[in-house]
Parts: sequence; C-alpha cells; structure tokens
Amino acid sequence: MDGLSAAEKAEEVGDSAPVEALARLGLIAYGVVHLLIGWSALVIAWRHSGRPADTSGAMNTLAGQPFGRLLLALVATGLVALAVWQISEAIWGYRDRTGMKRTRKQISSTGKAAFYAALGYSAASVAIRGGASSSRAQQERTSGVLALPGGQTLVVLAGLVTIGVGVSSLRRGVTCSFSKEIDSSSMSQAARATVTRLGQVGHIAKGIALGVVGAVLIYAAWTFDPKESRGLDGALRTIAEQPFGRALLTAVAMGLMAFGLFAIVQSRYRRM
Repeated sequence: MDGLSAAEKAEEVGDSAPVEALARLGLIAYGVVHLLIGWSALVIAWRHSGRPADTSGAMNTLAGQPFGRLLLALVATGLVALAVWQISEAIWGYRDRTGMKRTRKQISSTGKAAFYAALGYSAASVAIRGGASSSRAQQERTSGVLALPGGQTLVVLAGLVTIGVGVSSLRRGVTCSFSKEIDSSSMSQAARATVTRLGQVGHIAKGIALGVVGAVLIYAAWTFDPKESRGLDGALRTIAEQPFGRALLTAVAMGLMAFGLFAIVQSRYRRM
C-alpha cells in the first residue's frame, strides 16, 4: 500500500465502494428532480386558465412544502455526488477504450459533471434561501449576458448546446443506447422490457423539453429580448400554448416522470 503512487491512491479512491454508493444515491436524486419537473409540467398543462402565467419552478414549489428544503438539500447532496462520480470517470474511467474514443467519453463525463454540479447548486440555493421562479431567474441571467459584448452570440451558443443535448437525449431514446449502461443480467424479461421502455420514453421526452428550452434561448437572443427567455417551466408553458399543447405537454410530463423512474431504477442496476 505504501508503494502506491499518489495517482494510484487517488484512482483507488475513485473506484471505492463509498464513491459508488454516493453515485447511486445521486442517481436517485436525479430521478427525483425529473419527477418534480414532470409534476410541474402536469400542473402547467392542467392549471385553471385564470391562474397567473408565471408558474414557480419545481424546486421552488417543493421548497414551500413541509420539509421541502430538507429534501432539496438531500437532492443537492446527491447531485454533487453524481458530479464527483463523473469527474472520477473523466480522470480514471474508460480504461477499456483508447485514443479519441476515450477522449470523447472523458469530455462527455466532464460536461455531465458540470451539469450535475450546476443542478446541485441550483437545488442548494433554493434550499438555503428560496428564490424567484425559474422563469424570472432565467430572464435575469439572460439579461445580464445579453448586455455583455458578444452577449447575443453567447446566448445563441448556449441555446445550440442545449438543443444539442436534447438531440443526443432523443437519439439515446430512439436507439436505446442507454441500455449498454444497465446491468440487466439479474432482471426478469418483464423487468428488462419495463426498464427499457421507461428509458426510451424518458429520454425522448427530455430531449423534446431541452429542445424547446434551447429554441426559446435562441429566440431571446435573436430578438434581444430577455423577457422571451424563460426557464424550463416557461419553456413547458410554451408547449402548452400551442395547438393541442395541453395533450402534448401532458405526454412530455409523463415522459419526464418516466425518465425520473428510470434514473431511480438505474441507481440499482447502473454499471459503475
């Protein structure tokens, strides 16, 4: 043990059971977030028409419930654990791959780590001090970026990246490529089929939602109007405002909930 280098010791920590356990708890937290977003989408789809248009984000809604902030703090902790796991994957993972294949996987894990960390920070911020609706927060952030030199370009790039992530999620749902990450050896045939269906529907719904968010960001930059840049709840309202929007948003909401359930199941069967 004493002969191990610092890098070898760090890699050993990255492969340790506690880190794996934290990552699996993080997947549960990630699933809970999507269940909340799906529930929020259902509220937006079926709310009374006389209610205010500015619907609070899912996290803010949860924070207002009994023990809501405590639950959000646990969710934030789990998401940070997911970020740590992805960082360890980026540094020491994918040893069965070489060259550009490994590099692409490492870049992907780094991006996921940043996303999980940002989501965890958002959950922690709401848990600590509450906050404005996600739409208002999104408008304030976009307004600040648009005011910068080259701000429109930055917002367009952010929108394109968001759409790219959405397209990737759609592709994973259509091709079922996510199934490679699931150890289904101990599942029954019925359980395997159910998990696959949850993953398919969930990834496709998530891709649609992210595509709308990205399109709204690009439109805000194109018109130079931060009021047109709304958070995820605002993007979901954009779906609801379209012809047959209520039915479409209900389908997206159910899909996001399916993704949440898939992430929770994944916490048990994910290959680490």
